[in-house]
Amino acid sequence: MKPSRLILCLLVILTTIAAVEPCGAEGPAQSVHWGATAFPDHDRTLTLSTTVVDRFTEFDGAGQRYNEIRETMGFNFFSLSWTERLESFKGWNTNITAGGGPTRDGFSRFLQNDVIHKLRGFDPVPVGNKREANDFMISGTLTRWMSILGSDDVFYAGLGAAGGSLYYEVYAQAGFRRLSLFNAVPILSDYVRVSALGRYGRPYNGAAFREVADRSWVGQASVGFGNYRNWDSDTPWEIEIAGTIDSGLFVDQHGASLEERFISVALRYAAVTFETWNDLINQIDYGPTFGARFTFDLLYLYDWWHNKR
Repeated sequence: MKPSRLILCLLVILTTIAAVEPCGAEGPAQSVHWGATAFPDHDRTLTLSTTVVDRFTEFDGAGQRYNEIRETMGFNFFSLSWTERLESFKGWNTNITAGGGPTRDGFSRFLQNDVIHKLRGFDPVPVGNKREANDFMISGTLTRWMSILGSDDVFYAGLGAAGGSLYYEVYAQAGFRRLSLFNAVPILSDYVRVSALGRYGRPYNGAAFREVADRSWVGQASVGFGNYRNWDSDTPWEIEIAGTIDSGLFVDQHGASLEERFISVALRYAAVTFETWNDLINQIDYGPTFGARFTFDLLYLYDWWHNKR
């Protein structure tokens, strides 16, 4: 079966399962390979993400080429993500995320060369050929949430699939989300949570990424600071810092995968989240270099508006 047909079949299966209840949420599919947090949603959500910037830089500041993809790309996506608990299957969540938009180099090049590199005193990154297209990605996940060793319902395992004009991928993942490790210390147990994710996937080539690795694994860990005990009664807020290591979606001239490492920071308050990710811990600044997005929780906004009436 061709990769595109395989992905389509998996997405149809996930969508059919989701039809038991309303559908899913989470970030744009490609952003995990740029270093964005990729943890699944535990609760029912409907979110809109805008001003998504995932930059792929062909060269580094010294003019060295990253791989055989001889284009610089700036993905500017708008995405809608919907997560719902399956009432007929307790503990299971489903998600559908769809995103798309114009791939243009201008905005992300401005951020890289005229803002970030000028502030850090770096040379501008050269730009040769540029991808100019309208791209899209669609992804779906099915996740089982569990309580282990007396913990809250924070451990998870699941399957996912993604496809579109960039690339295709099927994957399995597991980990925990916002686990409290400090129950004996009141302040820490109220305000500190840790998360982790392990993902193993099988990518396939797409229109934008014409050559990708034949396998991919991602490890991600984060620490969050927020008013977790009072999220249901007070306005929720959180600062989350995450680190990601990716075995590499892309390959070098010899077909070997190019490992990447990223750091990301997310700021959440009420219905709004701002997150940015960067490969600065790699100190290479080419390939998948950085990204950012604003996310708006539409269900939170609806509940707030409804309660104000």
